[in-house]
Amino acid sequence: MVALESHEGEDAMIDFYAARSPNGRKISIMLEECEAAYRVHFVNLEQGEQFKPEFRRINPNSKIPAIIDNGTDTPVTVFESASILIYLAEKFDRLMPRTPAGRAECISWTVWQVANVGPMFGQSHHFRSTAPEKCPYAITRFSKEAARLVRVMERQLREKAFLAGEYSIADIAVYPWIRVALDSMARNTPDLVGETPNVRRWFAEVGERPAVQRGLALGR
Repeated sequence: MVALESHEGEDAMIDFYAARSPNGRKISIMLEECEAAYRVHFVNLEQGEQFKPEFRRINPNSKIPAIIDNGTDTPVTVFESASILIYLAEKFDRLMPRTPAGRAECISWTVWQVANVGPMFGQSHHFRSTAPEKCPYAITRFSKEAARLVRVMERQLREKAFLAGEYSIADIAVYPWIRVALDSMARNTPDLVGETPNVRRWFAEVGERPAVQRGLALGR
């Protein structure tokens, strides 16, 4: 069963289904940035709670994160982290540029994270650290792609303070993944990653935000 382990206020409007993972922490950071009232329901992935019928009614794909917004006439359910970030940005009118060009750039970088950074970083870590058998081809393939993505960030952040120009949901989407991967990649594949002064400058600035720090404390 999905268990309620912590909450922010008895009258919280948003039910947040989470796990202690980069994808879960994206949403906890965003909720904190929006100063939203929410309850956290931790889903025990190791025990397979995400596959139980009551959670599948929330997310048919059996993944965290997901939210139910009870602060509307009819409760709204949203799953997939990028969809949740966009929904919350629109609901609270925060962290999404208002111009068409700015909005397009912000959404592009947000989708870039979910389509590239999450899958490639995850596969790189899996084949390097947790796979039961070592597969040199897979390790090399995913390590190269993960490093390439860091270099893409480095080039972008050389030109702009944040991924979409101003701090936005795009930065929130990427930050928890960089947090767990950057030092490991620099240690294991320094020749692939190269120097990353702009990524590290960005990482420090985002990490100094009080809402980010609160969001990272999810479940501690």
